[in-house]
This record gives sequence, structure tokens and C-alpha cells, in this order.
Amino acid sequence: MKKGILIVSFGTSYAKTRAVTIEAIEETIRQAYPDVPVYSAWTSGIIREKILEATGEHIADVSQAMEEMKENQITDIYIQPTHVINGTENEQMREDALKFRGDFHSISFGAPLISSTEDMREMIHVLTREFSSLHEDEALILMGHGSEHYSNTVYPALDYMFQEMGHGNIHIGTVEGYPELEHVLSLLKKQKTRKIHLAPLMIVAGDHAVNDMAGNEPDSWKSVFESHGYEVTCHLKGLGEYPEVQQMFLKHLGRIIN
Repeated sequence: MKKGILIVSFGTSYAKTRAVTIEAIEETIRQAYPDVPVYSAWTSGIIREKILEATGEHIADVSQAMEEMKENQITDIYIQPTHVINGTENEQMREDALKFRGDFHSISFGAPLISSTEDMREMIHVLTREFSSLHEDEALILMGHGSEHYSNTVYPALDYMFQEMGHGNIHIGTVEGYPELEHVLSLLKKQKTRKIHLAPLMIVAGDHAVNDMAGNEPDSWKSVFESHGYEVTCHLKGLGEYPEVQQMFLKHLGRIIN
């Protein structure tokens, strides 16, 4: 029996956030399992091609990583995704990996970041500690990616839990799902909010955070909130930067290895 760990991320073309998020998560796992070889793969073909053209760096997809582990005579694979929810990307990752089920003794999957009520509570504790200095006239708006996949229900559930746990000035919106930005604006009209803090509810502070959230285009979230009279501060810190989030992934991986 020869164990191997495969860490699967969506990917990012932003080198700075990659170093402090995806690579930081990978390093946390390597330190926790120093005797187990750790491999990595990205699910976004567009981002992998972009990096290859720009820098010449080749990043494996899931199938290529599985082939490499097979060549290295790994027998039991433990796959830990760094996805936020168990959505389309995560399902495709599982499908790609399970094509190799006949080549290994076992293939096990760790859960994405927010996969349970416990995960949601832990995520809320992390974020409320990070933004503990919010004043009564300030609100934190978290930008999630969103999806048409049914797992998008994580976002409104997490939003509800923020309110239920006494954080009525923290709201969640998504770029490609529900709740949308207009729903957040509607909620803010009922509150005496002067200043908005924007932060990504994504592993990396990549294209969505830099452009859709904090960009200067008129349709960015920053510009839209400013057009409604709010003072806006953007926080370009991906979830993967938080040591507590890195430990959440490590905990999910530990459940399948141990």
C-alpha cells in the first residue's frame, strides 16, 4: 500500500493570490503528512492554458495527475478539493478521477470547504473574527461565485445563519447565483448603513474579486454601491489566506485518511 494525496483547485492566473491561497493550503497539507507524496491539479482548462502561454508552466488537470500517480505506483489516493461548495466543478473532478478506479486500490474524496452545518458555523466564526471591528453603520458584503447547481443553496443558508447568529450587518451575494447583488441592495435599504466592506467568499482573490468586485467599471460591485451613496472599502483577501480555512481543508482530508 502506497498512499498519495491529490489536491484539486479551480486555479487562478493571479500569481500573488495563488501563493498565499492555493499554495498555502497545499503546504499546510504537506507539513501535516510529510511522509505522503502530495500532488496537485487544477480543473480550469482556460486558466491552465493561460499560464502555460504566459510563463511556460504546465499545471496538470485531474486526469494527468492521476496518470502521474499511477506511474509512481500510488495504490490509495486521497483527493482533497479546495472548492468552496460541492458544485459542478467538484462533480466533474470526481467523475474525472473515478475513470481511474480500476487502476488503484482505492480513491477517496474529502469534502469541499462548506459542506455541512458545522462548516458554515466555523466559516462564520472565521469571518466575524476577521471583521470584528465593524461599526453599527457599516456592513460586510461577501461575494460568492454562485452556481446554477443545487448546491448554490449553501449561500442563502450561510446568509441566514449570519443573521440567526446575530450578525445582521453581514450579507452574502453571488456573481452567478442567488442571492444576487440586487437582493443585497434591497436588504441594505432597511438598515442604516453608511459604509460597505466588500470581501470575496472565494478561495482566491482572483478575477472576480479584482474586477467584478473591486474594479472601477460601472457594473462592478464597488461602483454600484458607490452609486447608491455608500462609502466602499474592498478587501482583496481570498478565503485560502486564512490559516483557519487551511485547517478546515486539513480536517476534511483527515476524515478520509484517518
